[in-house]
Amino acid sequence: MAAMTGSAFAEAGADLKLVGVQKRFPGFTAIENLDLTIPAGSFFALLGPSGCGKTTTLRLVAGLEEVSAGRILIGGKDVTATKAYQRPVNTVFQSYALFPHLSILENVAFGLRRRKMTDALTRAHEALNLVELDHLSARKPAQLSGGQQQRVALARAVVNRPALLLLDEPLGALDLKLRRQMQLELKSIQGEVGLTFLHVTHDQEEAMTMADTVAVMNKGRIEQMGAPAILYELPRTAFVANFLGQSNLFSGLVAGETSNSIAVDIAGSRIVVPKSRAQRHGGEVTIGVRPEKLILTRTAPNANSALNSLGPGRITDVSFSGVSTQFSVEIPSVGAVVVFAQNLQASPMASVGDAVWVSWNVEHGFGLEDDERSAARFSADESTAMIAAHRKDALLAELEDS
Repeated sequence: MAAMTGSAFAEAGADLKLVGVQKRFPGFTAIENLDLTIPAGSFFALLGPSGCGKTTTLRLVAGLEEVSAGRILIGGKDVTATKAYQRPVNTVFQSYALFPHLSILENVAFGLRRRKMTDALTRAHEALNLVELDHLSARKPAQLSGGQQQRVALARAVVNRPALLLLDEPLGALDLKLRRQMQLELKSIQGEVGLTFLHVTHDQEEAMTMADTVAVMNKGRIEQMGAPAILYELPRTAFVANFLGQSNLFSGLVAGETSNSIAVDIAGSRIVVPKSRAQRHGGEVTIGVRPEKLILTRTAPNANSALNSLGPGRITDVSFSGVSTQFSVEIPSVGAVVVFAQNLQASPMASVGDAVWVSWNVEHGFGLEDDERSAARFSADESTAMIAAHRKDALLAELEDS
């Protein structure tokens, strides 16, 4: 992207604080006692499924909705009762909302001219240069691609030098390749202009690619917040583990421990998790591992204190995606386990019906804070466990005979 070109983007962003914010609608509560601090100059993402409250939160910050309780502060100033047009905030929506009859330059300069800025066109050119579209400034929106129109919408928002820039699913209308390109460009622009970005999205990859900090929302509250890598490697709840990527989750009783780890009984197998990566260390716990951390083998792995293993199981589905192949392995008394294997050879390493084991490095596992009722993917009663054990014995006998 182009370097900053002058004083148009000299002002830094401001911090955002939400203190005890609630939003109630007739019949339900959308936001429940939300406390949140976003540091000035950061790229912050609110991530969650439809209906979790993320867009409502953005609209409250923008002044498009009124809070039911709590306060909103931007740069230390309480703006809770401030009208939307009086807040130092600009919003970029999924629909670009460009004026079709105006040129690109006039679209970007529109807000500045309404404020009677004498250097409106100069600032508009600088903003367009930032998004590398100044050479198209004379065109109309209909003459640009979707990605170019989104960059114009971004330039129009940035040119006003808001203390806070709100992004409401801004890339949702773009195709996959263009969306990924725009993710990198938005991150680059945010670093150059130094504004505070609050990005609302349901796209996990988008949030992890762009944001310094991600807050995963669920049912009007923040389930977990932190750097993308931390959320992915150490999810605290089943919701986060399954919404931010995929996870294999297993529940069982803690059967032993050392000063550094716990051992969990999963269908008769001893699965070890470091205590530093587990939220709970006793009773019935739920542990997990990401599919790409798993190793698929046709024979049982050699006993190794640094390795967990489950099996034997039977491959029930193979899905090729180019970079990797996804295997679904049904393991008696455990259930379906998903494995992502990088494609290092011309054909898949295993086929539907093959008997396999799955294993993973002990350091790659994690333990959740949920209890077994809310987190377990598989919960067997006594009769189910007996049937599962019978299936496991039958499969082992079949392997010995083959």
